[in-house]
Amino acid sequence: MMGAQMIAACSIAGSDSGGGAGIQADVKTFTALGVWGLTVITAVTAQNTREVRGTWMLPADAVRAQIGAVADDFAIGAWKTGMLGNAQNVRAVAEALPEGAALVIDPVMVSTSGHRLLREDAVADLTELLIPRAAIVTPNLPEAEVLAGMNVVTVEDMAEAGRRILDLGARAVVVKGGHLAGDAAVDLFVDPEGVMRLSGKRYPYSVHGSGCCFSAALTAYLAGGMPAREGFAAAREFIDTAIREAAGGPGPGRIVNPGGTIFHRH
Repeated sequence: MMGAQMIAACSIAGSDSGGGAGIQADVKTFTALGVWGLTVITAVTAQNTREVRGTWMLPADAVRAQIGAVADDFAIGAWKTGMLGNAQNVRAVAEALPEGAALVIDPVMVSTSGHRLLREDAVADLTELLIPRAAIVTPNLPEAEVLAGMNVVTVEDMAEAGRRILDLGARAVVVKGGHLAGDAAVDLFVDPEGVMRLSGKRYPYSVHGSGCCFSAALTAYLAGGMPAREGFAAAREFIDTAIREAAGGPGPGRIVNPGGTIFHRH
């Protein structure tokens, strides 16, 4: 049994063989923020910074068993979901997740390279079973369009999409504006109190794993007891640094750098 003073967070997501996104990015982020990282693996993927070459889903029973194992032995301050893959695993998470859990949902649907990571027939289960339990949902623009049922092309659209996702039962929504045109990267935090807007520098390159890293940072801050709006601001600052210090891999892609330390070959 762990010491009572340890802060723990759990990621329910897929494994990224390239180490830049998914479970691997989440654990690196938790570690960088001083949080003990627990994992529930939903899928194994063969991927790198450029593409997803294959996906193999774990059985729903394996997902339930992992959640039960960590919930029985750790005081988990917050949970996050990333890639859930199919309706069976969405339902398994909904059934096994402890009541009252602080939950961050990163509604991973499609990889940057265009590989489908959530079956279309699972979106309804995500919307009906998990989003109403979410402390915060963190969609990017394509995901916000699916969840809100509208086109999102302006900051005003982002705010409206956030309000529509709130109506699904979430307590707060962060609509990430990385896909929006413009010189600044704009993110919106939407809750019943209104809209909070934060802008940051838009870097002239794409970074593998930034969405996972952001939602994991937000989860870590919630696990430590930080209120949602403060956690959003802190996670926004954290991901800005991680993107600015993104590491170039051996290939052409860049990998988000949540830990601030990368060993380079000389």
